Amino acid sequence: MAFCGWKRLLLGRQNTFAKAWRSRRGGPSLRWKRCCHWSASKSLDPEVRAFLEENTEVTSSGHLTPEIRLRLLTPRCRFWREKPDLWPYGDPFWAIYWPGGQALSRYILDNPRVVKGRSVLDLGSGCGATAIAAVMSGASQVLANDIDPIAGMAMILNCELNHLNPFPITIKNIINSEAGNWDLIVLGDMFYDEQLADGLHHWLRKCIKIQQTEVLIGDPGRHQFLSHSIHSQLHKVIEYSLPEYTRQENNGLTSSIVWSYQPSNSLENC
Repeated sequence: MAFCGWKRLLLGRQNTFAKAWRSRRGGPSLRWKRCCHWSASKSLDPEVRAFLEENTEVTSSGHLTPEIRLRLLTPRCRFWREKPDLWPYGDPFWAIYWPGGQALSRYILDNPRVVKGRSVLDLGSGCGATAIAAVMSGASQVLANDIDPIAGMAMILNCELNHLNPFPITIKNIINSEAGNWDLIVLGDMFYDEQLADGLHHWLRKCIKIQQTEVLIGDPGRHQFLSHSIHSQLHKVIEYSLPEYTRQENNGLTSSIVWSYQPSNSLENC
């Protein structure tokens, strides 16, 4: 299968997306109930729902988590062949199941003790797969966060596909906001821009200092991630070999790793 033109476009626009993350600041107080833009009682715009259902494919194959069904952009979708500029909403980063998120989701499903009875923040949630894995594995509270409102709507559809009540979702940028009281923060494929990575590094370290939050990061070994200073403070948890379909979608990346972030100086310079 030829590498997707959409995928090339999204990879090329990641710097622009990173600027959006950096510019959308969260408010001074971000707690579970106050920051939720969608919940089980929130209905989707019928027009957006119809568009997403028509222009994505429900799939559970070609990824590390066949237990989870997702609406994704695939070769059988009309917009796979259309000019990307015809897509009427923001760039659909959420419509790709990125390899870092796949590794985190697989790890949580295989090790439910990691989330069972705990509060979990899925940062940069995208399609919501890792948040879904946390719910399936018994997390007591799950908050999914993404700055794209369409991603939030897609997450609700993905919850429905997996027979789950939608978890709370916020579309605010909470990086650099007050450290929330989460037991665990998970984030995949977020280290694609140096400035964004710097902001993540500082904020995650603050969460660890103030709330003793555990942090798990999923990444397939992109250069921007491996070359960042945070990498020296990570401990490898597990590495997964990626399915052939995911390798083809990601320029031949062969594996994805879950890392535990354990900064030795988490009590300093925060």
